Amino acid sequence: MTRILIPSGALGLGYDKTALERGIAAKPDLIAIDGGSTDSGPSYLGRGVSKYSRASTKIEWAGLIDAAQRAGCPLVIGTAGTCGADSAVDWLVGITEEILRERGATLRVAILKSGQTEIKAAALAPLHPAPEIDDALLADCTNIVALAGAEQIQAALDTGADIVIAGRTTDTAIIAALPLQRGCHPGGAWHGAKIGECGALCATNPQSGVILVDFDAEGFTVTPLADGAHATPHTVSAHMLYENSDPFILYEPGGHLDVTGAHYDALDDRRVRVTGSQWVPGRYSVKLEGARRVGYQSVLLTLLRDRRYVENAPAWCDDILTKCRAKAEARLGTDAFEIELRIIGRDATLGALENRANGAVELGVMGIVTAQTPELVDEIGKMLNPYLLHHPLTPEEEQPTFAFPFSPAEIERGEIYEFCLNHVLPLEHPMDAFRLEVREIG
Repeated sequence: MTRILIPSGALGLGYDKTALERGIAAKPDLIAIDGGSTDSGPSYLGRGVSKYSRASTKIEWAGLIDAAQRAGCPLVIGTAGTCGADSAVDWLVGITEEILRERGATLRVAILKSGQTEIKAAALAPLHPAPEIDDALLADCTNIVALAGAEQIQAALDTGADIVIAGRTTDTAIIAALPLQRGCHPGGAWHGAKIGECGALCATNPQSGVILVDFDAEGFTVTPLADGAHATPHTVSAHMLYENSDPFILYEPGGHLDVTGAHYDALDDRRVRVTGSQWVPGRYSVKLEGARRVGYQSVLLTLLRDRRYVENAPAWCDDILTKCRAKAEARLGTDAFEIELRIIGRDATLGALENRANGAVELGVMGIVTAQTPELVDEIGKMLNPYLLHHPLTPEEEQPTFAFPFSPAEIERGEIYEFCLNHVLPLEHPMDAFRLEVREIG
């Protein structure tokens, strides 16, 4: 049996310290935690930075280093620094050095990097739907990362490291690697890793974080450790739908998981046992993520409270967009920009898919200006400003005044990024796209 302790869905979100102590007492073979994801958009990968507070990250990481040392097992983090870019890995390595220096301790740290700098478009295979790409687009990317699988994490563990700090990985790889290496059931290893990837999200009291997953020759068992947290066949099976379009199939480097024949059995009111999952080997490839700069952006926010303007907000916005765009094109001599007005409180999230009737008393209107230079964004934002402050619904009525919550109203967002890849890179050997370094840190 191989026992994996998962403290939380991501480093930086916090974890239940009492439940973590229970996990340490259970003598896990490895502590695994995710470092991030693409959930918050492309800017973090584009800039190669973390979305989480450095102070929070340091406190939580120090606690997990201590937990792993007391448990006598390795500590593994994947997708370090939210995005897994090489610079984000270096950021967490620096925090690790700081923690160990302050403690007067020295540990063996394996550093796995996923950044790609020399790939060519011809080497990549598209997933559906995938944008058209060429070498020029790849060169435009500020960061491209490959999602490591179990094999790369196994290589890092084989160094005898106390801590593995990995760049971009699949969420499951850091959990599945050791059970697979020890000969546990491959379908159970990947399935249990998927269920455990976000900690207690596979249980009741999903914010409680800490869980144990036990892997063996036939399947796996999930045990939440926080007070009030219970795994049930429903909560466990439902997690296959989390961030996954198919509830039965999950693709990973080197194949896919098929849970069509899985059985979920409650062992008691807390634990669930799963068997029957199957791993189907395939050609070895790794998914790529890339982000590139697409311009600069500024936002403005105004608040509408007058009932007539609240009720007629779409028409008011349409009129402003028409007039402001025409003015900007005429005065700046270019149409290479975008102006959006989003009505906050009415259809801003779902747009045309929204099906609830509006009963708002107050609405916010967010203006978004996007262009290729900060100077152009600034000019257009200042042209949009007077419209959002004073524009009337009709030419005949008195001039209104709306509320800007900030002064100046234009809030510069700086450079903005987009994801631009949905492709895989076939590999002859799993380590071909990755770099592994081992350091004695402290």
